[in-house]
Amino acid sequence: MLILSRKSGESIVIDGRIHVKVMRVDGETVKIGIEAPYDVPVHRREVYEEIQRSNQGALTRQSAELPKLPLAAAAKPKRVTVKSL
Repeated sequence: MLILSRKSGESIVIDGRIHVKVMRVDGETVKIGIEAPYDVPVHRREVYEEIQRSNQGALTRQSAELPKLPLAAAAKPKRVTVKSL
């Protein structure tokens, strides 16, 4: 783990694409801003962990078999007459 000291208004760059800036420090609360490409998901850790649990549950949960739908009678193709001009 890399540990850095930053003051309000200072930032760090990750992989040249992700910018993390200290926006404000209020006592023990630090507000940060994160700029990342749209293809890079950014979540609070507790949200990320819930997404992972939900995805894992969806993979391991046995789903009920879907009901079978009755087959429709095969429709006859319609004849189309084309008139020339």
